[in-house]
Amino acid sequence: MDLRRLHLLVLLSCLCLLQALVGSSNSVVFLDGTGNRYVRSHPEADSEVTSLSLPEVAATISVLLGIAPPMSLPVESSLKLDKILLPNPFNRPRAIVMLDVQGIGDMSQTAGHSISLVDCAFSSRLVSSSKAQIELSQEDAVNLFSIDEPLECDAACIDKELGNLANWLGGSYVGSIESQDGKLEFPLASGTSLTLHVLKKADHTFALSLVSLVNGIRMAIEMHEDFASSIHRPVELLAGSFTGIKALNEYGSSDITQQGLELLHMTLGKLFGLLKKSYQGEVVGVIILNEEPSSNSESMLDVTIKSRSLRWLEEVGPVNATRPEVLLVRKTLAWITGIILLISALIGADFKVCHVNHDKPKVCGLGYIVGFDTMLEFV
Repeated sequence: MDLRRLHLLVLLSCLCLLQALVGSSNSVVFLDGTGNRYVRSHPEADSEVTSLSLPEVAATISVLLGIAPPMSLPVESSLKLDKILLPNPFNRPRAIVMLDVQGIGDMSQTAGHSISLVDCAFSSRLVSSSKAQIELSQEDAVNLFSIDEPLECDAACIDKELGNLANWLGGSYVGSIESQDGKLEFPLASGTSLTLHVLKKADHTFALSLVSLVNGIRMAIEMHEDFASSIHRPVELLAGSFTGIKALNEYGSSDITQQGLELLHMTLGKLFGLLKKSYQGEVVGVIILNEEPSSNSESMLDVTIKSRSLRWLEEVGPVNATRPEVLLVRKTLAWITGIILLISALIGADFKVCHVNHDKPKVCGLGYIVGFDTMLEFV
């Protein structure tokens, strides 16, 4: 077996750890860089972190972004975060990759292909299926990038994109969409190969999902490199969903689904390698495995950006301006303000120092000011 191809499957052994999490339909995997560590290595040995809720995952991502977790987070969840993250608040990654992979949950069928993986920090099952939010404000120094933008182009453009994907993953693409004989073939590390006929709806969806994922990551890397020379570099959040596995599940065959999953592992391995190189290892990956996605393909974690809120001072209730006490206060303030302004104007216009001689200054203005050794007189 090609050792170089095995190296591309850097995510496989980490995902295979989920086979021990029996009874969990959804799971989460944390990936860490090799040079810089932000997540504790395999804290799943602690029984308290063998399961996480989506709000706890969202809070973990917020802390990695340098944002304080929500005040509503329970104390027990805060203790879990302390056991997941390394205790260095001044060392934060420059990028977080958050990917919602829909259509998979139990990874035990791929256990035979697991390999050694140093990038995998730990994995955990998700105990709740309800959605959670990561709240960002305009004041937060975070750039949000979408890595799952759909590919919108004509048949010739799609053929070109599929050919580029095949070459990048060591596969081949023959035929075309226009001639209705387009076929993708990818050799896998397990010794088998995955063949996709792009005329079929499920194969077409899976292939284009891979293209969108690869293009989204590459575009985010290019934008990062354009702003890498700037002084203030905000943290980058790369978020998206992958629906290709869910599409392959429509066949009802576990073989093609596992082959598609193995190809996804290969793709993620290469992409995470590019990310580590571009961000100099300062990157963390968060992969959510969602076995039962919603029909509208929404992600389990939403990212919302709140606009800056402005608070205006106003009277609590209506005030009766005709009340005697209100009129008295307003007239008193008006007279006091007028007197102060009048005195200030007179002093500013009429107060000057006249030197009679070198040791006896004379003040021309209003009033007398007595010094220790000099008498200033009113003229």
